[in-house]
Amino acid sequence: MTASTTAPGTVTQGHPQRWLILGVICLAQLTVLLDNTILNVAIPSLTRELGAETSDIQWMINAYSLVQSGLLLTAGSAADRYGRKKMLAAGLVLFGLGSLVAGLADSTAQLIAARAGMGVGGALLMTTTLAVAMQIFAPEEQPRAIGIWAAVNSLGFATGPLLGGFMLNHFWWGAIFLINLPVAALALLAVVALVPESKNPQGNRPDLLGALLSTIGMTSLVFAIISGPEHGWTSGRVLTPAAVAVVVLAAFAWWENRIPHPMLDMHFFRDRRFTGAVAGAVLITFGMGGSLFLLTQHMQFVLGYGPLEAGLRTAPLALMIVALNFTGLSAKWSARLGTPLSIGLGMAVMAAGLASIATLTDHGYPGTLLGLVLIGAGAAVASPAMAHAIMSAIPPEKAGVGAGINGTVAEFGQGLGVAVLGAVLNSRFAAGISVAAVSLPGALAQAGSGSERARITEAFASGLESSQLVGAVAVLLGGVVAGVLLRRAERDGVA
Repeated sequence: MTASTTAPGTVTQGHPQRWLILGVICLAQLTVLLDNTILNVAIPSLTRELGAETSDIQWMINAYSLVQSGLLLTAGSAADRYGRKKMLAAGLVLFGLGSLVAGLADSTAQLIAARAGMGVGGALLMTTTLAVAMQIFAPEEQPRAIGIWAAVNSLGFATGPLLGGFMLNHFWWGAIFLINLPVAALALLAVVALVPESKNPQGNRPDLLGALLSTIGMTSLVFAIISGPEHGWTSGRVLTPAAVAVVVLAAFAWWENRIPHPMLDMHFFRDRRFTGAVAGAVLITFGMGGSLFLLTQHMQFVLGYGPLEAGLRTAPLALMIVALNFTGLSAKWSARLGTPLSIGLGMAVMAAGLASIATLTDHGYPGTLLGLVLIGAGAAVASPAMAHAIMSAIPPEKAGVGAGINGTVAEFGQGLGVAVLGAVLNSRFAAGISVAAVSLPGALAQAGSGSERARITEAFASGLESSQLVGAVAVLLGGVVAGVLLRRAERDGVA
């Protein structure tokens, strides 16, 4: 597939201030990422000070992810249509206002509503930051730029719990939201002053029905995935939104094939480069997102680390990604190996890391550390290569939609990974204990002796091992599928 007319603002030699602009958009991106991880650390404080119940906490987290994942494609399309700089600025304003309301909320309902509003801003930021990066860098510099953009994602993952722990030790819980305000304001001023405007030169009319269908379909799908572990995969609360998602997304695909200027051109999926990168991205986030979610539970519930200690011990993964991408080493390796081999080899190293965590956790933290370093090294090479493959398979004037697809794939894969790998762990754990409670804290609370507690934690560790191995297989399979499809695309001259 070849790119069509170059969009205004797209440069072949690179914008003169491109690295400074990249720093600005990464600052905007970091604001969103930090807020997500900080909130997890604040859950005990929210429970205590707002009287939040378990369902309230779930909606505080899910309101943001549901709105953001549902709007990613629509936000990307709006950025292409109306201007990526405008949408980036709008995203910062909405995210800042939502943070202000959240920080001053005095009830769980207000906080949930504020989190939903932040999700709108987050969707705009997640799509426009990557789209702008594609516009301001020359093709030969794009892999390194995307690597730095991806490294910022990992930096947010690593520093969020640490920053959250510090803030909660010195301030009240609302400070974790209000800290976003000066960062968002600084990023907004920098965006207005530095970021060039770019948009689709064709000026397509907005695909309102497509936007509505994609939003309803993706929101329903993510809601079904989120609800599965708690309510059961055969419950009406899961099957109903899943059925709605299937019907609505099928209608979305039919509609996009029917209109002359679709929001998402379904012909993209005929491109092996695009489908290979998407398949790999789903499986990489499936394996890594689900496995790391379970690993943090193992560190806290089994090994007895606090949230801050667990965050420090998982930080080597993100720091490895940051080091390899900020130094440009991952981009150099990818250039030498080529995209198909980079993705395949990177995901094979990640799979080895997950297998190491599964088999060496009994040996203490050193085995886990080895796994985290391997996962970080593999992700530093594979993730930017896949994001670049997705974005480069789409015409420059559709860069916002491409970024929306990349974000949607990540949200979908991570949510599915947490749900499926969590189900694997719970099934093995439930089979290994004799008490009524299935959750680890509940089972430990019912344990009558030290030997019974030891048997319960051993059953949980066994379930963790099984889930991590499933994640390792998924990541390895993703590397094979993506590598083969991308190699075939190159052989067919679609590189």
